[in-house]
Amino acid sequence: RQRLTEELDRPKLQLLALSSVGIGLTYFLVWRRKAKKSIPLGDGWWGHGQQTLRDDNKIYPFKVETSEDEINDLHRRIDQMRYTEPLEDCGFQYGFNSNYLQKVVSYWRNQFDWKKQVAKLNEYPHFKTNIEGLDVHFVHVRAPHRPGQKVLPLMLVHGWPGSFFEFYKILPLLTDTKDDLAFEVICPSIPGYGFSEAPHKQGFCSLDAARIFLKLMERLGFNKFYLQGGDWGSLITTNMAQMKPQCVSGLHLNMLAVTKRGVGMLLSLIIGPYLPFLVGFTREDVRRLFPYFEKNVYDLLMESGYMHIQGTKPDTAGCGLNDSPVGLAAYILEKFSTWTDRKNRDLEDGDLEKKYSLDDLLTNVMIYWTTRSIIPSMRFYKENFKTNPQNRVDARTGIFVPMGHAAFPNELMHCPLPWARWRFKDIRSYSYMPRGGHFAAFEEPRLLAEDFVKFVRKVEGKKR
Repeated sequence: RQRLTEELDRPKLQLLALSSVGIGLTYFLVWRRKAKKSIPLGDGWWGHGQQTLRDDNKIYPFKVETSEDEINDLHRRIDQMRYTEPLEDCGFQYGFNSNYLQKVVSYWRNQFDWKKQVAKLNEYPHFKTNIEGLDVHFVHVRAPHRPGQKVLPLMLVHGWPGSFFEFYKILPLLTDTKDDLAFEVICPSIPGYGFSEAPHKQGFCSLDAARIFLKLMERLGFNKFYLQGGDWGSLITTNMAQMKPQCVSGLHLNMLAVTKRGVGMLLSLIIGPYLPFLVGFTREDVRRLFPYFEKNVYDLLMESGYMHIQGTKPDTAGCGLNDSPVGLAAYILEKFSTWTDRKNRDLEDGDLEKKYSLDDLLTNVMIYWTTRSIIPSMRFYKENFKTNPQNRVDARTGIFVPMGHAAFPNELMHCPLPWARWRFKDIRSYSYMPRGGHFAAFEEPRLLAEDFVKFVRKVEGKKR
């Protein structure tokens, strides 16, 4: 880098900088001309058969339940599992190491108490309501009333292979606070995930989930609220902000995917490693992004095989997972190892229990198992990748609501602030988080909660 800087004299540096600014400005103006201000809300029907004339707008209490038959069936299937010996010294490089898998399954079969975990799930109030022909499940947690405390509505949206349960550790940090600010939190299950009914028709994508969740918030009586999400939750909440920006007080994400390509990104990749200040990069951006091919192409290819399967033939791949609890656990829990830190691929136990307890991990697996939702959850990839994502209406629509981003160092992809500004036009906070990976609310609930509250205070104009 020093040699390159020495070889470039001042006029060349100035020319390079002016060229970068000029090309970037042209790129931005072209995007502005094409960009839409909002996405039409539209409507849909995902229930069986033809749409009914009248919707049932009632909200019903719901309770998670289990039975001895359900548990006995699980144990019978676990006992019939056949294992394959792993390769020597392979860690998690080939997927979930079967030696460690047998230890996890032994705990599941002999020590895990599903009835106890069901009681834990029911510690917060659950509800269902029918929207667009589907029974949509959600958890609704109200903040205790404290004098002088402002309570703001918030929706948290999960992703795959997670569930509403990912948020159980962050819920008390947001709802039961001693500060002057607290939140009334709604955690829905994406249709096809967990206790939300799966769509019965083709085509259900993030835009449809966003519309349903907007209708849910309206049905609950909220006309202004905050949104937070990661993984699919980041896309769904972004779509919500694009559809009804007037209802979204702020949007906070812990995962950003860059969908815009072009000259601006090309310049960033060429200049960024050597002269990061010219393209708005920080040293931390350089550390997380480069070498770009290794960290953002090769690594993503190594970790995205599941996406190609689920985006093409989810029903075929899902058959075995829906029938074998051990296969389902291996498929899901491998992600909680590798997506927490890719270095875990070198370890025989995947360092799985460093950040999570087996009880919490297996509870998430049981939500998929008992609801038979692994196949419909996988179909969500197929529906979202049926067409080129860059040609979808949301890719051509700007996001103008206040936005905050918590950039965790071990997230699958890193989006620098200059790239985020291509889509998000009102970024109020951008934080380089000190630790953590893809499952932020599950792994680092306190860090995520603190960053979210900091963002909200900036939007609300409050300071501690």
